[in-house]
Amino acid sequence: MSRFDHLDLDGHLLALLLAVYEEGSVTRAAQRLGVTQSAVSHLLEKLRAIAGDPLFVRSGRGIQPTARAEVPAARARVLLEDFRSFTTAGGFDAARLDATVTIAANDLQRDLLLPALLRRLRAQAPNLKLRVIHSGVPTAEMLRDGQCQLVISPRPPDAADVVQKRLFEDSYAVFYDPRERAAPASLQEYLAAEHVTVVYEPRRALDFDRWLDAQPLAPRRIAASVPSFAAVSAFVQGGPLLATLPSLLRVHQLRDLACAPLPLDCPAMPMYLVWHVRHQAEPVHVWLRREVEALVPRVLQAATPDAAGPAFRAARAPASAPDTDSPPPPATTAARAAA
Repeated sequence: MSRFDHLDLDGHLLALLLAVYEEGSVTRAAQRLGVTQSAVSHLLEKLRAIAGDPLFVRSGRGIQPTARAEVPAARARVLLEDFRSFTTAGGFDAARLDATVTIAANDLQRDLLLPALLRRLRAQAPNLKLRVIHSGVPTAEMLRDGQCQLVISPRPPDAADVVQKRLFEDSYAVFYDPRERAAPASLQEYLAAEHVTVVYEPRRALDFDRWLDAQPLAPRRIAASVPSFAAVSAFVQGGPLLATLPSLLRVHQLRDLACAPLPLDCPAMPMYLVWHVRHQAEPVHVWLRREVEALVPRVLQAATPDAAGPAFRAARAPASAPDTDSPPPPATTAARAAA
């Protein structure tokens, strides 16, 4: 029987449990926490004694959590967020903030927004650390379990306890290698070409591809599908393939390719900021969301060449509705955010 009980747990041990769980390495956990490896090992032994379980076992070059560690790690995220909210309940001072913020995003929004966001946040909160995870097709559980504090995605989860706010819209464009071919001059030429596209796991097509498949047009010939935007360029370069993707990819992942307008009208791609309703009034979270929103127009303006005209449309609510944050779908959810 363990000589420890639950009262021996504190915020430092929970932070250590979560760091080791997420990093899969004692070395990386120590670097993340700013302590020595021996300190992590010592506290990990204390956690094992409290839990009566190894919690982590060696696997290859890293370590893997045991089944017993999975649930406490998920709960530790939420508890640490509650501790953080408790300490800032009486007022928020960014300069004193010492925390790690986790944002889930795919490669477009990650490279477009998050490096500039980190610089903006650390100018006010020098001790803040940003952790970025891949969002894939995001789920409500990512936010409920505290895997991240924010999601930036064109596909917000449909859940009553998840809040969203539209950040911007981006038009789709045709990317190609100008050394190998010209942009398609007509819809017929576009449909006759071979294409590369992105399919997220597990087999989730882009919204544009799903929309196009529903149109009364000849089907495109897909020569290759890849799991991320970053993989597209290698397939397009040196050949005649086309890729129809959000135009803002020209700023980073597809900057080595040329792009042209689509030869047909299609819906724009929206981008949303998404969070769990429990964070709605939390001072740190309110500050974080405001900083993201303030950053977006500047990033988009810098990403839009004057000669090409605007490649995006600023998000505006319909004239018949106020510009408020709201969880999807508005008609069936109770949680709503303040404007």
